[in-house]
Amino acid sequence: MRDVLLATLPGVAVLTWLFGLGTLSNIIIASAFALGFEAIILKLRRRPIAFYLKDLSALVTAILLAVAMPPGSSWWLIAVGMVASIIIAKHLYGGLGYNPFNPAMVGYVVLLVSFPQYMTLWLAPEALASQGALFDLHTLGQMIIGAAPLDALTAATPLDVFKQSNGMTAEDIYQNEAVFSHGFIAGAGYEWVNLAFLLGGIFLLFRKVFTWHAPIAMLVTLGLFAAIFYDGGSSSSGGSPLLHLFSGATMLGAFFIVTDPVSSATSNKGRLIYGASIGALVYIIRAWGNYPDAVAFAVLLMNFAAPFIDYYTLPRTYGHTKAKRATRTENS
Repeated sequence: MRDVLLATLPGVAVLTWLFGLGTLSNIIIASAFALGFEAIILKLRRRPIAFYLKDLSALVTAILLAVAMPPGSSWWLIAVGMVASIIIAKHLYGGLGYNPFNPAMVGYVVLLVSFPQYMTLWLAPEALASQGALFDLHTLGQMIIGAAPLDALTAATPLDVFKQSNGMTAEDIYQNEAVFSHGFIAGAGYEWVNLAFLLGGIFLLFRKVFTWHAPIAMLVTLGLFAAIFYDGGSSSSGGSPLLHLFSGATMLGAFFIVTDPVSSATSNKGRLIYGASIGALVYIIRAWGNYPDAVAFAVLLMNFAAPFIDYYTLPRTYGHTKAKRATRTENS
């Protein structure tokens, strides 16, 4: 858990640099609610509070949900997300190690379905910079309590733009949409955020926190689907492979969400199937579904399927076949 927290630092730093202090306020508020809810539930369950808080799992859930939410989200929105993540998705099923679904993604989906108008108000880096709001504590305070005029500071994300620009070629979108004016492949800011989380993911791979199977399978499958259906950028194109790989929550999902050891598949073969299925679902929902960034939905759908994958992919117990043959020989 400590390594995961350290690995999020590059992504948090880039988010703060591009979108202002709103990311840090999300993290602080989410962490406070997560630790508070965790302590309350542990007290009610008569578990040692200090012992379980030290495992840092609540902080990891808080930070993953915080960075997935729009910077500067209202305090009550974060609180609702942490209730869904910590109380419902984690402790309702028995606590750490027993949750069948990724807690952070449960919280995110609950918020996205319940409060879509707040979860889709992503800040525009160039708008914040031009208004001097990147590090304006007064504006941030208004955003946290829900009093800031967010409509003047928000813009569509690159994935939103591609989904809403029917009839335009990819070249037209890149030339005419402001979100791509300061970016190279995936829009202003978003590609740098994904590169930062990719760096954190490489650190976790180096530390052997998880194996490469699930994240690489997800990224390869997502890129493959995007390449097959890109068709050179026609009006029906869903975006290039690079756009899908370096926009939205792709790298955060691949290295920090898909790799959750509790809610994912357990064998290497199972992780390949699990990761590849998530990559396919991400593209399918992005291209033909109602949500432009589908990482959370894809992960939760495959959390359902993880036990089924494990049933057919877990390696046979060592010596099981030999013991069975030996029994047949004795009986004959």
